[in-house]
Amino acid sequence: MTSLATRPTRSTPRVASHATRPVLWRMGATTVIWLTSLFVVALWVAGGGVTSVFAVSGETLTTLGRLAGLVSANLLLYQVLLMARVPIFERGFGREAITRMHRFVGFWSFWLLAAHIVLLVAAYSVAANVNPLAQLWDFVWNYPGMLLATAGTLAILMVVVTSIRRARRRLRYESWHLLHLYAYLGVGLALPHQLWTGADFLSTPVATAYWWALWAAAAASVLVYRVGVPLFRSWRHGIRVSGVDLDGARGVTVRMSGRAMNRLGARAGQFFIWRFLDGPGWTRGHPFSLSSAPTGDRLSISARFAGDGTHRLATLHPGTRVLIEGPYGHMTGALRTGSKLLLFGAGAGVAPLVSLLEAETFQPGDATLITRDSDPADGLRQSVIRDLVAHRGLRHVPLPGPRSTGSSPWMPATHSAWQGPDLIRHLAPDITSYDAYLCGPIPWMADLERDLRHAGLAPERIHSEAFTI
Repeated sequence: MTSLATRPTRSTPRVASHATRPVLWRMGATTVIWLTSLFVVALWVAGGGVTSVFAVSGETLTTLGRLAGLVSANLLLYQVLLMARVPIFERGFGREAITRMHRFVGFWSFWLLAAHIVLLVAAYSVAANVNPLAQLWDFVWNYPGMLLATAGTLAILMVVVTSIRRARRRLRYESWHLLHLYAYLGVGLALPHQLWTGADFLSTPVATAYWWALWAAAAASVLVYRVGVPLFRSWRHGIRVSGVDLDGARGVTVRMSGRAMNRLGARAGQFFIWRFLDGPGWTRGHPFSLSSAPTGDRLSISARFAGDGTHRLATLHPGTRVLIEGPYGHMTGALRTGSKLLLFGAGAGVAPLVSLLEAETFQPGDATLITRDSDPADGLRQSVIRDLVAHRGLRHVPLPGPRSTGSSPWMPATHSAWQGPDLIRHLAPDITSYDAYLCGPIPWMADLERDLRHAGLAPERIHSEAFTI
């Protein structure tokens, strides 16, 4: 690995490289979503949906139920496409935006699915003059594909319930991850009945072709981008654990080596989904950011002990095979437009910032790293940070201790007399020359971003990324 003392220190203010590419990818991804959504509405209108709404009869309930079913089906399939690592969405929206969309789309698709069931049961029970429960039972037992759809709906319900934040906090990550996989099963079971019996799905050859094509594209995306591509890339690069070191009082750094890993296209600040083939439980993937600037034959990650997945890292042996998905994330030096760097890391969020500092160029004194840990002994990557201070002129400002209860809880209690924006301007008086990179818990980053804006830093100069949903 290149010595820190020999890394270039020239300051290079710049415009993000290939700045038009993210815009084009975003336009392409947005266009795909809008065109397919408009197509779904067109199917409903062509089927007499608008006229039926104003009938003010049982037909009104039927057509509203059809519309809810169409939109829910489209959103359910987009749920799969959004999380299948399809390049057009990954590059167009970024991982953080996709994660937010996944949660939003997931809940809306479920509530529309519920509305679809309730409205159609009500409409058919009114038309047949039967009890709604009897009509529901008739749907389940006598309509093609409805038993599968019922099982799929129950699977989706389980995923929705366990994704509510209060329930999510009570589950171990490994358990929640396993339960979340049932969403694929739920979608697979819930949609076929619409392809077999739904009038809007079979009304024209174009409609039938569209829904079968979208369903096939979703299934193919999962197989290709979640299974095929990761397996091929992991095999091609032959990634193995080369060393494991304790890092701080409650952390670990895992070093990995492989063949021609520069062809992965990884950049400092990005993350991978990692699976270590060390025994039972290897199938559960965990997102960890790169904690050193990637090289042609080495990658490293660092993590704070927080659960089974992170404790397991400390028990890895050299030679253990590694499966990867990625790289993902946009929090890289490509976003940088200023001449100076202001980086804020809390806990394990320090790791990707250290990798950025190793990769980026800056003049001595033009990069400031602020780290937050409840206990100073917990700090990750401290030896690397000391080298960056000694050989590259990094300014390191540790802010340890319990958090402040004042208006800026991202600060420690020892600094509660400060206003957040004032402390930021004290650390970076010429704030408009900086790009700020934030990595830590989501509420902590939200408080910090608010104070950065109040301190005078433009929103486009503030870069962060979240991985949870």
